[in-house]
Amino acid sequence: MKMKMIRLLFLGIILFSFNPVCSILSAQEKSSILEYRKPTEKVLEKIADRILSETTYRFVDKETGKTYKSTKGLPLKLSIKVESRYNDWHYTNGVLNFGMNELGNLTGEKKYNDFVEKNFDFVFNHGDLDYFRKLYDQQKKKDWYSVRQVNWHMFFRMIRLDDCGTMGASLIEVYAKDPQKKYKNYIDLIANHILNVEIRLPDGTISRYWPHENTIWADDLYMSAAFLARMGKLTGENKYFDDAIYQIKQYDKYLWDDEKEIFYHCYHTDLQQNGVAHWARANGWIFMAQADLLDVLPKDYPGREDILKIFKKQAEGLARWQSESGLWHQLLDKNDSYLETSASAMFVFGFARGVNRGWLDQDFSYVADMGWQGILSNIDENGNVKNICVGTGIMPALSFYYKRPVESNIPMGEGPVLRSGVEILQMEKYHELPARAKYDRIIKEAGEKK
Repeated sequence: MKMKMIRLLFLGIILFSFNPVCSILSAQEKSSILEYRKPTEKVLEKIADRILSETTYRFVDKETGKTYKSTKGLPLKLSIKVESRYNDWHYTNGVLNFGMNELGNLTGEKKYNDFVEKNFDFVFNHGDLDYFRKLYDQQKKKDWYSVRQVNWHMFFRMIRLDDCGTMGASLIEVYAKDPQKKYKNYIDLIANHILNVEIRLPDGTISRYWPHENTIWADDLYMSAAFLARMGKLTGENKYFDDAIYQIKQYDKYLWDDEKEIFYHCYHTDLQQNGVAHWARANGWIFMAQADLLDVLPKDYPGREDILKIFKKQAEGLARWQSESGLWHQLLDKNDSYLETSASAMFVFGFARGVNRGWLDQDFSYVADMGWQGILSNIDENGNVKNICVGTGIMPALSFYYKRPVESNIPMGEGPVLRSGVEILQMEKYHELPARAKYDRIIKEAGEKK
């Protein structure tokens, strides 16, 4: 019922607007607008409902296959894992949380918001953290790398933005509605880590010690800015907004390619040169980071116009690299690389939100719409999302990016697909201005000149 009300609302905006273009739409064109939204509604529901059905809130012993509702009383074993990937603590789950929350907010279907809230409750409030903390401490005595064998190790480790950035950002959204003290304590730990502990260059740009010292990763812009933007909104403290603005401007300085009008994946400061790849999802992380920040920055905030300028510049560049299918290639500037879902969804999200918020010209709705049609081709009738590039590091050869495997139904693709679909539902479909719409003006002006 709520989806029908939303559909009618948007149709009313489109069909009964005082816009002269809309007033001359034919009955067939008006009907096509209605049909345009139906597949999106159904697809988003199928994806989200499948995710709900696959989220078990259980643990499994990988050696025996036996499942448990709680870890209480279990012997310490590395083979004990969370059963569902959707109950993991991982940066990709943070992005999925954004998508589920935004879908719930738009449709009024609380079950999607409940998914996010229940996941954090599952981690924080049932005693299972103690079990995995003991496993984590046990493995840490061996070496830092071996802690990766422990589920939720990122929760405890907090030495990289991947460990805490997006999960912390989505926890902020839950805390705003459910202000549990333990949530706030963890959020504050993340805030301190990003502002005071995370590795930075002497000029304050966030970087990593790998694969070169120091390397700037495009991915890290989203892992930091997603949290900083939401923390600024939550607290009203300018230091979070200011750091997010600064990071975006610095990443633009180091990673932007003036010739191709897209971003490189990385910059190696020791070599003072960019890496080899214009990786699509790297560009997606940057595009989403700007959109998330612009959404919460006050309109008159110092530096906002700088971010808007970078956002528009990237939008114009990305539009030039869109394929005929509407999707974008794994390597944006290499048409022989495969068409990839997660980055395409990030771009569609950015374009559609940009149009919806008035940051981008309405013409970009065409780019967003074509991109969404391409994404739909990678989603089957059961809500399975395919052709998602797996997690990807930085390597000094393009062949590495060409050969990255693709998977289906992993959160790093599902989250952006949900976010992009939610924005598409709110976007007025592009309508080419018919020549007849200007006939009266042409005739009038021609008559005046005679």
